[in-house]
Amino acid sequence: MGVDPPRKGGNDYLTILSGASQNIVGIAIAALATFAAQILISRTLGTASFGIVTVATQAAFVLSFATRAGMDMAVLRGVAIEVGEGRFADIRATVSRAVGVATLVSGIVAVAAILGASAIRDVFSIDDAAGKWAIQAAAAGLPFLALTNVWLSATRGLKIMRYTLYVFFAGQPVLWVVLMVIGWRFTETVWMAAAAYSLSWAIAAVGAWWFWHKESRDWERKPMAPGATSTLVRYAGPRAPAALFSQLLFWTDLFVLTRYVSGTDVGIYSAVLRAGQIVVLFLTSVNLMFGPFVADLHNRGETARLDKLFKTLTRWTLAATLPAFLLLAAAPEDILRVFGAGFGSGETALLILLGGQLINIATGSVGFVLIMTGRTGWDLVVYGSSLALDLALAFILAPRYGLEGAAMANAFTFAISNTFRILLVKKFVGIQPYDRNYLRMIVPAAVSLAVMLGVHSIASGPGWLLRLVLTAAAGFIAYGGAYLLIGLTPQEKQGIAGLKNRLTRG
Repeated sequence: MGVDPPRKGGNDYLTILSGASQNIVGIAIAALATFAAQILISRTLGTASFGIVTVATQAAFVLSFATRAGMDMAVLRGVAIEVGEGRFADIRATVSRAVGVATLVSGIVAVAAILGASAIRDVFSIDDAAGKWAIQAAAAGLPFLALTNVWLSATRGLKIMRYTLYVFFAGQPVLWVVLMVIGWRFTETVWMAAAAYSLSWAIAAVGAWWFWHKESRDWERKPMAPGATSTLVRYAGPRAPAALFSQLLFWTDLFVLTRYVSGTDVGIYSAVLRAGQIVVLFLTSVNLMFGPFVADLHNRGETARLDKLFKTLTRWTLAATLPAFLLLAAAPEDILRVFGAGFGSGETALLILLGGQLINIATGSVGFVLIMTGRTGWDLVVYGSSLALDLALAFILAPRYGLEGAAMANAFTFAISNTFRILLVKKFVGIQPYDRNYLRMIVPAAVSLAVMLGVHSIASGPGWLLRLVLTAAAGFIAYGGAYLLIGLTPQEKQGIAGLKNRLTRG
């Protein structure tokens, strides 16, 4: 079968860490490829065109969360529960039904977006005539985005994470860069950049299907039980708009900002958002791994085990992300200069944005806990109210304060939204992510930040890139050393010592 039966006393930490070790390379490739795409676009097409491509492709990516019709999360949860109960024969028909629904919905929306590209361009105040073509090219990829994510969610339900890394984190971003470079040999336009984006998702969909087929082809296929489709739709119904709202929270302030500032400033704020979202890459990876464990353990009533796992993973996520966060805080202008010489003016906006993202990281996988325990209705309430708050604040603050106003709307909304989720998870599931071990991170973080600020100040003479590299290297080393001395719990030190002994004997 390719999938082990559930183990009542299994080592969840070892399983998740094994997946995390596979993720490291994939996330690094994703980050580098995404940065490469952004830098390639900004330096080849210019700041204003970078903004157009960002709006078109990110609008498609965000919209895809709705066009999946909630089937990706429904499949993830359903597969994890069925595997936990050992009912493999019931899985394939459910996944096929979910794929059909996602294909139908995403296809309808893609056609509507292509036909209404002119109206969409006007909504985002894109003046470039090529903007319409860019929107159409990006919209064409919507069905492939939906299919890729539903099939990958099915493999994650099996607690197999490597396929998501191969296809989603590493494959698609690298393909986008390669296809864009090839396409620009024919026409160096924003349309080609968007078309390469959609084509990369089409190839990714083929890969996602193959990996799911590889894992499930030997299983017996039973027809869906009476009422199973309605159960699937009831769970997925609230999740579809909630998933759209969840992604809009990352980009709504940018979309509002397009109405009040120049195309150059839109491009700068696009870079600010991209830079600020670097810190959530690891959290995203943990969410994808943690989801099936939540569904399985909650379904089997193992709340204490789930609570302990939730606390540990949230702390590990914050600990692993802090170095990148501290680097962004210590050298924001140098980070933004990676996109080009004209992007440094977004420094203040980036610092504001980081406040909200810190809270987002510190609350860990709280949103996934809510979803995987079946509370999709409350998930929709949280995201709907958060989006309304973000829109209101963006329309109030962006006209007055520009980039900084949009960043303030973003940061405040993330803070309120995640606090609300923690309260709901505590109420409905009886768990929360914090314990006193979080205090162990204070000293390593303070030491690292002090070192980064000191090196950045002393290295003011060399070029910005060398200064950034020196700042990062010194700060990361300081953080790693301090964390090994102070940040690890006694149990973690024992685990590392045991692993070291096993490797030595091996």
